[in-house]
Amino acid sequence: MSWTPHTVTTVETVDPHPVAALSALFDDGTPATGPGDALPPLWHWLALARWPVSSALGLDGHPARGSFLPPVELPRRMFAGGEVVFHAPLTVGATVRRESRVASVTEKSGRSGKLVVVAVATRLYDAHDRLAIEERQDLIYRDTRPVRAVETPAEPAAALAPVGAPLTRAGEWAWDLVTDPTLLMRFSAATSNPHRIHYDWPYATRVEGYPGLVVHGPLMTLALAEVLRLEQHDVPIPRMRHRNRAPLFCGQAARLRRVEDAPLTLGLYGQDSVEPCTTLTMEGTGHA
Repeated sequence: MSWTPHTVTTVETVDPHPVAALSALFDDGTPATGPGDALPPLWHWLALARWPVSSALGLDGHPARGSFLPPVELPRRMFAGGEVVFHAPLTVGATVRRESRVASVTEKSGRSGKLVVVAVATRLYDAHDRLAIEERQDLIYRDTRPVRAVETPAEPAAALAPVGAPLTRAGEWAWDLVTDPTLLMRFSAATSNPHRIHYDWPYATRVEGYPGLVVHGPLMTLALAEVLRLEQHDVPIPRMRHRNRAPLFCGQAARLRRVEDAPLTLGLYGQDSVEPCTTLTMEGTGHA
């Protein structure tokens, strides 16, 4: 299939409903955000989520490749991280213009074999046509191979009990994150994320080879950003870098904690993990 990168431009409204949905999902005292209020950092992922038509979805639940995204043949897709630059706040209910394009497609070889990194660049302009957010998201495509086994429920029934609020304090700049299938389902709905690895146990385990349902990379990153608010770190943040290094599975114990002070960096660690699964770095800030 021939494919040429192109820019997609849309005019959208910062939707208050998924913003309220994320506040309800965290259930940690997040202030109600209504029309005219500024979005917290990274919450545009929900407020400007796109809903593809059902006929455009592929086997994994994502839109079929070959239109906006390149026709990469490798089956497993991962949200690998990216960078966000905040020029001006976006407000709930405002009209914004989004310009998105594929910035690069890079083939690499890793420990698990061949992989392709697709970088998607997005610019968001506010109602006055001022640049509000510049963003790069990195998507990784790789072969389907069994991943390293971790301590996670062997059957979906093992994670049926509701966990309550997912974030609980464990110390200074330390929070525990608890996930269950309901949390993952609600986040998928709020972000219009149809990827089946987050809610379809047979697909996640039998087709893609994971030991269980996979916690969304954006959910882990947003949880780290939420720790900033919970710790009352209200210094303006001009730039965020986030990286997803390893998967976290539904029901697997995880802790979010400070890794560095300057620049302020937070990490999400799976149970008994030495290296973080996800990191979030606030460039241009420190911690007193």
